[in-house]
Amino acid sequence: MSENDQRQNWNRQIIEEFRANDGVVGGPFEGVPLVLLHTHGAKSGVEHVNPLARLDLDGRVYVFGSNGGRDMNPGWYYNVKADPQVTVELDTRSFAAHASVLEGADRDRVYAEMATRQPAFADYAARVPRVIPVIALDEA
Repeated sequence: MSENDQRQNWNRQIIEEFRANDGVVGGPFEGVPLVLLHTHGAKSGVEHVNPLARLDLDGRVYVFGSNGGRDMNPGWYYNVKADPQVTVELDTRSFAAHASVLEGADRDRVYAEMATRQPAFADYAARVPRVIPVIALDEA
């Protein structure tokens, strides 16, 4: 089984657990707030659903293109850049949202808060030379 197939299978299991338990997932994500982000492929137009760690801060929901600490942005990030109209599953509700990439001091402030709450994100930032994207998901 390829790494991509393994990742898709892993994501599928998380998505199923998320939906079966009103947005709560155990295992390595126990206690980590998640969302399911629906995007459309930048090239294919096919819908993709990705489970992502989230930060609720200042009345907004943020997600992070950490890609598990890999040295490349995740595919969903490019989908959001191509089409910022997304759907978000958060806890028990689903809503349309506009995704916007944060820049500069705003990005740094939100990422620092996530790294404080979820130390794995500090590790991701230390491991990769790229700037990990921060995306705000504002209900449409």
